[in-house]
Amino acid sequence: MQEFYLFLMTFVLVFLIYELFVVRKEKKGKSKKKPIEVRFLEARYHLDLKKTNYKQLLNIVSLVSAFDIALIVTIIMFAKSFILELLLGATLIFPIILVSYHFVGTFYQKKGMKKDV
Repeated sequence: MQEFYLFLMTFVLVFLIYELFVVRKEKKGKSKKKPIEVRFLEARYHLDLKKTNYKQLLNIVSLVSAFDIALIVTIIMFAKSFILELLLGATLIFPIILVSYHFVGTFYQKKGMKKDV
């Protein structure tokens, strides 16, 4: 049960930080660059941002990022040594992020948000 609370607290904390510092700045137009997650989806899955609801995409990206970080933190907490935690975190971070954004990219592709090539 402790692991669930840890996951939930991490998820909410990361989601709020991401919403405040990334999504809010993007929605107001203060940022000159798109978030790296959006640029990755645009390049890898050929998403056409003109066809998408950009605010909705930012919210989905913040949810997915918060879920990924919370999942990784929860898994790492099962390790007993600090070195094992570091190794586990370093090996899990990229596959989990790539898999979760693969789901987001294919979701948007199936909705027809792909660039016409």
